[in-house]
Amino acid sequence: MSKNAKIAAGGVAVGIILLIWLPWWAALLIVLGVPAAAYLTLDPAQRRRLRRVTRKEIGR
Repeated sequence: MSKNAKIAAGGVAVGIILLIWLPWWAALLIVLGVPAAAYLTLDPAQRRRLRRVTRKEIGR
């Protein structure tokens, strides 16, 4: 199993646990808010690099 697959599986597991323990809207806020906050903490050069890499992978 690749590193990205392990991270994805862990994310799904955490999401399911959050849905059980918290109301659905709180779990949704966490699931969407954490990646958004992480993106906003990047400086502009890192954001440009991330967008460029994402576009290259989409065009494959």
